[in-house]
Amino acid sequence: MFLELRHLRSLKAIEEAGSLAQAAERLHLTQSALSHQIKVVECYFDIELYKRKHKPLRLSHAGQRLLNLAQRILPEVEMAEYELKHLAGANSGRLHITIECHSCFEWLIPTLDCYRGRWPDVEVDLRLGNSFEPLKALSQQDIDLVITTDKVAQPDIAFEALFDYQAVAIMANDHPLANKAYLCAADFSNETLITYPVEQQRLDIFTHFLNPQNITPLQLRQSELTVMILQLVASGRGIAVLPEWVVEDYITRKYVSARPLGKDGMKGTLYAAIRQREAEQAYLTDFIELAREGLFLRKKS
Repeated sequence: MFLELRHLRSLKAIEEAGSLAQAAERLHLTQSALSHQIKVVECYFDIELYKRKHKPLRLSHAGQRLLNLAQRILPEVEMAEYELKHLAGANSGRLHITIECHSCFEWLIPTLDCYRGRWPDVEVDLRLGNSFEPLKALSQQDIDLVITTDKVAQPDIAFEALFDYQAVAIMANDHPLANKAYLCAADFSNETLITYPVEQQRLDIFTHFLNPQNITPLQLRQSELTVMILQLVASGRGIAVLPEWVVEDYITRKYVSARPLGKDGMKGTLYAAIRQREAEQAYLTDFIELAREGLFLRKKS
């Protein structure tokens, strides 16, 4: 038997994500690796799965046949895996989560809603990690999982990658910087930078972009709410830097403009940190899998 579940998952991911690039991100593959996987199936059966002359990609009859199979089979496989996880581990426990990024609420809350339905007997709690050291609290068992962008080598902590992201600078549509293809660190020296109320050493815009160039914004302004930051930016009160997933809807509606940070952009990875000895705990691993899907489910909705 040639066809494997990974082939079906790939077809399903491409259909749901809408593009090869986003599907590859969702599957934690490179775009070339995903494209090669599709071509291997096509070569084996000597048939095209996609009509490549169409933009965006359009499934052929054979591709639609395999997609129908994936949509029928994969939910049953996922349910079986879910049930096996329950049989292998306790159905109850504690999941106290700390997040180090305000913008994570955009996808995390829907994920938690789904998680509570699957694990009703797990005690779930959520709080921000601005007023204490989350990884230290994790080691001391005060909390059970940290969502962070900082992967710090610690022997007792495992870091599970959730997804990659790009941070972008956002500004009013008529802001002079909107005329640039991308922003340099020096562009911030005459601007008011609006951030969440977080220490500068915990903000990627400072640690990965401004500080290496010894650049300080003209002024700093803080707001706890993403929607308030966007309103301040749209009204010309300053510029901000947020993950692309947070602002894509606002960009599509032309509420604000966005530009990459540097010619190559400023990219990062979001991680779930858990205690190493609990890395196989069923209710923890299931949350991590749901969290990986959370961003894409939000996009789809």
